[in-house]
Amino acid sequence: MSAKLYALGRWCFRNGGRVLLIWLLALAVLGGAGFALQGRFNDTFEIPGSSSQEALKRLNMTFPQGSALTATAIVVAPDGQDINQLRDEVEALLPEFEQAGIVDEVRSPWFEFVEGQVSDDGRAALVSLTLNVSETPNPEQLAEIVEAGERVQEALPPGSEVVMGGQAFEIELPELSITEAFGVILSFVVLLIMLGSVLAAIIPIVTALLGVAFAMALMLGATGVMEINSVTPMLAVMLGLAVGIDYALFIFSRHRDQLRMGMAAEESMARAIGTAGSAVVFAGITNAIALSGLAIAGIPFLTVMGVFAAIAVAFAVVIALTLLPALGGFLGERMRPKKVRDAMAAGEAPRVRKAMPRNPFSWWVGVTSSHPIATIIAVVAVLGVATAPAANLVLSLPNAGQSPAERSSRIAYDLQAEHFGPGYNAPLVITAGIIGSTDPLGLVDELRTEVEAVEGVDRVVMAVPNQHADTALIQLIPTTASDDPATVGTVERLREVTDSWEESRGIEADVTGFTAVQLDVTSRLGAAVWPFGFLVVGLTLVLLAAVFRSVWVPIKTAVGFLLSVGASFGLTQLVFNEGWFKELINLEKPEAIISFLPILLIGILFGLAMDYEIFIVSRIREEYVHGKSAMDSIRHGFVASGPVVTAAALVMFAVFAFFVPAGMMAIKQIAFALAVGVAIDAFLVRMTLVPAVLALLGDRAWWMPKWLDRALPEFDMEGEVLTKQLALRNWPGTDAVLHAEEVAVEGVLAPVSLQARRGQVVGLVGPLGARTGAALALSGRLAIESGRARVAGALLPESAGAVRRRVDYVDLAGTGDVVAALGRLAPRPGSVVFIDHVDVVGTPAEVRALQGVAELARTNQDFALVCCAGSEGVLTAVTPDDVVAVGAPAQEEVLV
Repeated sequence: MSAKLYALGRWCFRNGGRVLLIWLLALAVLGGAGFALQGRFNDTFEIPGSSSQEALKRLNMTFPQGSALTATAIVVAPDGQDINQLRDEVEALLPEFEQAGIVDEVRSPWFEFVEGQVSDDGRAALVSLTLNVSETPNPEQLAEIVEAGERVQEALPPGSEVVMGGQAFEIELPELSITEAFGVILSFVVLLIMLGSVLAAIIPIVTALLGVAFAMALMLGATGVMEINSVTPMLAVMLGLAVGIDYALFIFSRHRDQLRMGMAAEESMARAIGTAGSAVVFAGITNAIALSGLAIAGIPFLTVMGVFAAIAVAFAVVIALTLLPALGGFLGERMRPKKVRDAMAAGEAPRVRKAMPRNPFSWWVGVTSSHPIATIIAVVAVLGVATAPAANLVLSLPNAGQSPAERSSRIAYDLQAEHFGPGYNAPLVITAGIIGSTDPLGLVDELRTEVEAVEGVDRVVMAVPNQHADTALIQLIPTTASDDPATVGTVERLREVTDSWEESRGIEADVTGFTAVQLDVTSRLGAAVWPFGFLVVGLTLVLLAAVFRSVWVPIKTAVGFLLSVGASFGLTQLVFNEGWFKELINLEKPEAIISFLPILLIGILFGLAMDYEIFIVSRIREEYVHGKSAMDSIRHGFVASGPVVTAAALVMFAVFAFFVPAGMMAIKQIAFALAVGVAIDAFLVRMTLVPAVLALLGDRAWWMPKWLDRALPEFDMEGEVLTKQLALRNWPGTDAVLHAEEVAVEGVLAPVSLQARRGQVVGLVGPLGARTGAALALSGRLAIESGRARVAGALLPESAGAVRRRVDYVDLAGTGDVVAALGRLAPRPGSVVFIDHVDVVGTPAEVRALQGVAELARTNQDFALVCCAGSEGVLTAVTPDDVVAVGAPAQEEVLV
């Protein structure tokens, strides 16, 4: 992959104008389509298949008015007056609400079949509006209802108050403010310090914003064909900005380091895309997998959130790999540090620092690696204490009580809680099938009595059969609000009662309503956290074991990730549930935490944690592989990667943190948890705990059983294959299409060297396992233990896949028709053809077919032919130009 990214980076650097034009045209097309197709965001949280959701659907058919979307006007009498004294005036003004286009029915607070619509203190009354829309109303539609409420208030005595609220007004569409821009400004400052150039600091922000624009355009268009909640775009903006800037920083910082060493700008950018770009691709893939994995919860709105967040990350990756090198081409030499430019202009060679610099990073890694046990205990203790409050997380879905105090929905919510009690903001509905009853009214009264006796029920406001007397609707008010844990207990007790009705009365009943559906969503989300957490931890173990060829590194990473997530949960609980330091984040009062935050945080923080782990540990491993001791590799690798990771973490923290003060409650909580999680993971776990653990493990940190090493796929995270390919680009310095030096396969092939040019026929002779092993290894079909080779222009063992695609391997012993197998060969120019088990060639036709392949090689001078046999005598038919003997490795003597 790194070689392809290297070529991509070079092409984009050379064709910057073309690349930029393609991206701008694509944005114009996608943006136009998005605005043309856009619909409305829908904050209806549902769980397909749940009892409450299915009951709500049935209710929509049998009792439509009972499941319709509603709004509520709370009318408060002037001080010192009773609302009942204003009954005539209020009822006379109700037609004002009917003038709003989406209002289907207006119900008076004094409607004879509904109780509890006038407060016990006599100060307030509730006017219920049934709407004729099934999805989130748009702002213009809601404005009509608000204007009607204002007209009613003006017509009532001075001091009266009419405020609109209810389900329809609980939707809070997120808006960007100037506060979020400060996060981008702080990111620019960090980039400026890191990259040392105003233009270089602006480009990552521009590319990140472009990626966000693409994701938003796609999302707008998708609202016309699918349901997307209002949190999704803000999450995509946050994540797209954060990873977009970080990915650009990783690539640009590598580019600038190479420019500092005197590398040509084009070559430097190509290498940066091939090396740091490989890590960016891996980081983006892990992010996308984790976010898409949110589908494990089986909740559509969460799946949609994860998918669009993953799309935002994907755009950030693709833009970083293509547009970034294109813009780097426009900058050219201006990205090179001025001192280096001046030195090169004067004909001086750039100074390359060989010794490890002395700076805060070298001091910090020295402290943590010199005292690993103390460091580990301190970090684990601090994060353990921070995690403890997570056990008391109070979760719920968004409600109007979490809206800003000046919003109409929040004012209505507070007035209802004040005059009627908190449960009025969380009404519940029970539906019961009563088609078999001979006395539906009497049965409904009996059911009502049983419901009123349930602990946690404040009152039943309505209990009636529908027009056909086949369904009963019981609307009740709990004693607690929807975000109070006690409401969950009330719903559970109600379900116990309704379940008993089937046995005692032969009727099916369900507890439903928007409050019950939201509680079921919260419950499903809580149940999905553990399976999703296990998925993420398992993914961590497998991916990092493959990347770092180590057992201990992935275990350490998984434990560190769990510590980061736990501490983030704990601190979020203290701030939002308990109200600690709430003034600092513009929080009015303690609130329940949005119920999808835990699973969302795990998914997002996993990807971000992997970014930092890869960039730090891969540099440490690189130093270790190149011969440094375990301790020196930790210190050199940390000093090399620490500044970049610090800058990346600061950028991400800034982006998330500035979404906290002015954001809607759901965004405020998500942004806070992510900001805290990123800070903890980057600075306490990756930059403190990681070097300490690696120092404690020493050489054992890089141990892996051979069987596991063979089983796991290999990932070229830091472009090691590309680096080797570039170093050996002129090796071996001949025109040979096959050149091997000391190639060996463990337990199969002893070291062997050979060479073949175009038009040559070479024989490989020896024991069956050795000669077949040599052919398979040199054709990219068997892992090479040691040595190196260039076959058909590709290096082994680094580019085995490319060799396999370019080289033919024919096993004559495994084919029923030798002549046909040889006749199917169509060698490409510059390739090699391996023919194994030549020993089976016996008939004149088979000999002629084999000779025909050899003659083709010699005549066309396009490819080399390698024939494998047990002895040289078998190869006389093809008259080889060279014969190389191969053998199995010597067996070690076992001392008994």
